[in-house]
Amino acid sequence: MGSNSKKRNSGSEEETLATDDSPKPLNTKPKSDTDDKPMERRKKRKALDKERRRTASEPEPAASEPKPAPPPADSPSSSGGPVPEFHIGVFKDLAAASEAARGAAAKQMVTELKAVQNAYDAREEESGEGALKLEAEKDDGLDNCAPSVRYAVRRLIRGVSSSRECARQGFALGLTVLAGTVHNIKVESFLKLVVNLLEVTSSMKGQEAKDCLLGRLFAYGALARSGRLTQEWDMDKNTPYIREFIGALISLANKKRYLQEPAVSIILDLVEKLPVEALVNHVLEAPGLQEWFEAAIEVGNPDALLLALKIREKISTDSSVFGKLLPNPFSSSQLFSADHLSSLSNCLKESTFCQPHVHSVWPVLINILLPNTILQLEDAASASNSLKKHKKSRKSSSSDEEIAKSLQSFCEIIMEGSLLISSHDRKHLAFDVLFLLLQKLPASLVPVVLSNKVVQCLVDVLSTKNTWLYKVAQHFLKQLSDWVGDDDVRRVAVIVAIQKHSNGKFDRITRTKHVKDFMSQFKTEPGCMLFIQNLINLFVDEGNALEEPSDQSQTTDENSEIGSIEDKDSPRTNGNSDFLRSWVIESLPSILKFLKLDHEEKFRVQKEIMKFLAVQGLFTASLGSEVTSFELQEKFRWPKSPTSNALCKMCIDQLQLLLANAQKGEGLRPLANSIEPNDLGSYFMKFFGTLFNIPSVSLFRSLDDEDEKAVKNLQAMEARLSREERSHDCSTDANRLHALRYLLIQLLLQVLLHPGEYSEAVSELIICCKKAFSASDLPESSGEDDVEVDDAPELIDVLVDTLLSLLPQSSAHMRSSIEQVFKYFCGDITDDGLMRMLRVIKKNLKPARHPDAASADDDDDDDDDDDDFIDIEDEEIDQAETGETGESDGLTDDSESVVEVEETDHGHSEASDDSDSGMDDDAMFRIDTYLAQIFKEKKNQAGGETAHSQLVLFKLRILSLLEIFLHENPGKSQVLMVYSNLAQAFVNPHTAAVSEQLGQRIWGILQKQIFKAKDYPRGDGVQLSTLESLLERSLKLASKPFKRQKSASNTSKQSAAWNRQKMVSSLAQTSTFWIVKIIDSRNFREAELERIVQIFREVLVGYFDNKKSQIKSGFLKEIFRRRPWIGHAIFGFILERCGSAKSDFRRVEALDLVMEILKSLTTGNSDEQNASKKILKNSLDKLSHLMKELVTNMPSKPARRTEVQKFCVKSLEILSKLNLTKHFVKTLAPDTQAALEAQLGEQFISLKKLEK
Repeated sequence: MGSNSKKRNSGSEEETLATDDSPKPLNTKPKSDTDDKPMERRKKRKALDKERRRTASEPEPAASEPKPAPPPADSPSSSGGPVPEFHIGVFKDLAAASEAARGAAAKQMVTELKAVQNAYDAREEESGEGALKLEAEKDDGLDNCAPSVRYAVRRLIRGVSSSRECARQGFALGLTVLAGTVHNIKVESFLKLVVNLLEVTSSMKGQEAKDCLLGRLFAYGALARSGRLTQEWDMDKNTPYIREFIGALISLANKKRYLQEPAVSIILDLVEKLPVEALVNHVLEAPGLQEWFEAAIEVGNPDALLLALKIREKISTDSSVFGKLLPNPFSSSQLFSADHLSSLSNCLKESTFCQPHVHSVWPVLINILLPNTILQLEDAASASNSLKKHKKSRKSSSSDEEIAKSLQSFCEIIMEGSLLISSHDRKHLAFDVLFLLLQKLPASLVPVVLSNKVVQCLVDVLSTKNTWLYKVAQHFLKQLSDWVGDDDVRRVAVIVAIQKHSNGKFDRITRTKHVKDFMSQFKTEPGCMLFIQNLINLFVDEGNALEEPSDQSQTTDENSEIGSIEDKDSPRTNGNSDFLRSWVIESLPSILKFLKLDHEEKFRVQKEIMKFLAVQGLFTASLGSEVTSFELQEKFRWPKSPTSNALCKMCIDQLQLLLANAQKGEGLRPLANSIEPNDLGSYFMKFFGTLFNIPSVSLFRSLDDEDEKAVKNLQAMEARLSREERSHDCSTDANRLHALRYLLIQLLLQVLLHPGEYSEAVSELIICCKKAFSASDLPESSGEDDVEVDDAPELIDVLVDTLLSLLPQSSAHMRSSIEQVFKYFCGDITDDGLMRMLRVIKKNLKPARHPDAASADDDDDDDDDDDDFIDIEDEEIDQAETGETGESDGLTDDSESVVEVEETDHGHSEASDDSDSGMDDDAMFRIDTYLAQIFKEKKNQAGGETAHSQLVLFKLRILSLLEIFLHENPGKSQVLMVYSNLAQAFVNPHTAAVSEQLGQRIWGILQKQIFKAKDYPRGDGVQLSTLESLLERSLKLASKPFKRQKSASNTSKQSAAWNRQKMVSSLAQTSTFWIVKIIDSRNFREAELERIVQIFREVLVGYFDNKKSQIKSGFLKEIFRRRPWIGHAIFGFILERCGSAKSDFRRVEALDLVMEILKSLTTGNSDEQNASKKILKNSLDKLSHLMKELVTNMPSKPARRTEVQKFCVKSLEILSKLNLTKHFVKTLAPDTQAALEAQLGEQFISLKKLEK
């Protein structure tokens, strides 16, 4: 109690002193213990606090007028020379937040105190003890120190227990520097003062006791860092202070858990400074240390383990003091043995108390586990050797094996057996330790660290986002990515380890893209090759495979037979293995997505991927699981367990994708003098042929005679086409040959994938190849193919028919090859070939009503039933089937399809015995072989929905071909045929009812590839009669009224119908502009254009007479603006119809059309002006009649009256501009003039006067 009161009283005195600028003499009279009653202490504290507050409220005196102070106690008695002083104000700066300020204050304090101590020593030598001393009466052992030094030491020791701002750091710094500089401060006295001034009593509260304990810790740390203990040992090898210091720290560490690690850190600071002899004779002999070590395993003390490891590292000798913490004799292998790690697991598990900081014992253990020099050499060796193909891994040295074994034990026992199976805190620690391991880990040991349990823990954590560990796992993966960096060896090891232990589903389960991001970062050919080789090893599962003879392709010894029997009897791979293998198959081609290599490097990578997919997907080994090809000089391996058919099909699918992408991205053509194939297709066929001819290798499935013959014919034809392509260099024929070759390759893979389905298509395609390129080196004809028929179809039609027959069941990659072939041959396509494609687009499965019944519903109404579209469409298709594919006739039929026409040719429909009307599915299947193939084996299995979906899919594929044709041939007259049929299909309501996607696709092709194409149909092939027919249908479609659905109550259906009607109307208007542009570009004579003018007159008749006509005046106005000659030709007619219109609305609306034509008559050069004046002069009678009707029968609505007045005024202005007002006035009857004067007033009167 007495020491506690002394501390508090002295602390209060210090606080008072700190407010002064110069030291004052203190009342040094000691107080007895009997005076330090609790009530007395409280009264004194209150008085001191009151005095302190009063002092703080008073303004500080100016620096130039300091308070008078007595002479410093440390000054010598003689009056000569400067007097050293110590300014107490430095203590305030020692607690500053700025590190620089604290350092400057410590330096100033030591400088002043050193000067004071030197002056004090000099005075003591001259006059002995005397003068006033600060706290000199206290028995603190600092007898040889100046009073200011003694005060500073005590003040600093008390200050390290302060929790105010940065007081601990600053006061500890000052204490360190002071103890190391002023040697009058004895170590023994320092240790006693720490205990006395920072004593913890039972009456202290929790925070107060904690401050004292932390103060001791900082004080001991200051002494250790000052170097005084090392100096003591240098002066006296038997000094007791080192043992006392270590014992004090061990005792302090035992008091509270949070003191253990910093206490050991202080001891380790001292250990680094002391020689080995001092460690053995003093540190290890410290009181309480051995007992602390012995109890560490049981209580779980990681700090004791850390201290033992560091001391053992320094002394390099064994000692019984360490107890069971360290093996005896000590070695790295013994330390990381399974038994010893099991005993240490409790210590290591308890290191989580210092989170988020990672305990210092972990880096020490990892440094012992993974020595830097050995691992760096191993990493370099693994990086250089990992790129060699099919080589046995190099024999590891004994040290490497020990490291791998120790790491394996560490990961299994500590990481997996202790941390990962425990609490969230310990899982967090496990991820932190894993990252520490990665910093020194060679890529060859990544599989050991990223083990199955580690990856499974990652998967479990990342699959649930709302857990506390989710961010921890995310942070670890980011650290892992940073560690990988640009090192491909590390990247490969990480990807393989993660996917191997998650069965290839890491990204899928965790719903992340970590593996995908890793894979996208391969930038070099060696990195890709290394990754491919590791994936192949993962697929084949080399680690679990037994050693087999290196060459079994040419041997049939007993070992091979036994091996093959074992393989056949072995169970099939389970689902998890198939998941992993499927990931390998899908990943190999995806590497190429992000690569930016030159052609040669990319080709080498493609070859490696292709060989793996071909070997695993197309072939199996008859003897064992390894085969060596002497021709290719390579050894090929298969998994011990048979590969499932699903995986084989996946390999073939990825192989098709690889070949399709290679065809699209090829930058070089095969060279004529090149011996080695330099395109992937040629190399694949050579590779396939080589493996196909090895006796001990067979296809993954057996083929019948037809398919086997088809495969051989495809091989032969591809080889011939390849030679022919080399001789054509880079011509158009070379492109055609190249596209055909890749189609043959894709077809070969389809034959293997679907036996019995493509043999007929193969024979047809080979015939096309023979006839297309009748070169001397093509395959010799078998005889049946040489028969020439006079009426044989065109080659391109046969080719198109063959391509269409391949489309329904083809894969996406084969369709890509089909599109490439069509692209290079579509320039030669005939009308028959196009019509075969267009007929499919218009075909539907809905049974049609008989034309008689369809037309009987509505004879005179324009709103015919939607089924009429289908009746007329089917009739047109039948005409096409019977050979009536003439452009004009076909387009006429199409006009009846696009617009609902009243005059249906029922007689023709009835005369057609093969009409589609009322036909069932079986009859429709016989229309075309490729249509029948769509529904092959579907008719009796899945019903109508499957048939509809299959037909829609087939239509979409044909639309892709049509889009290619339009893109490649925008100026051909055949574009009109395509437009006509596509417009018919789009307008057909059945198209939207069956598939919205189909309608949108047709709409997109019409807009982008036809209306907005860079070119439009030109030349003599574009017949005026065709354009007239198309224009008439487009205008009728624009006039067609909107027919409301019967289910009007369903707002969604009504809205969809309305939106569709708007699209149809837009199509009609856009197509009209497009057709008129084509007509205008041909520069026809005026007499030839009479039918065009008549079509517009008929449209205007419907516009004025039929209230249901939906044609817009704005649409007609835009036509007249773009093509003024049309307006000029029908000017008189429109004036006449406008004057006799029955509806005020139509008459007033049509005034815009008249005004647009009038405006166009005022523009142009002099010749055009004369022609316009003539046109207008010939129509003055009709114009005057119109004005008469307007002014004598003014509309009742004010808005319309205003429009009429504006029209009259503008018309008179235009007539005045053309000097036709006089002629116009003469044509006006007196009553009309009077009406005009009444309606227009001064405007008309002034105009008449002007003309006179």
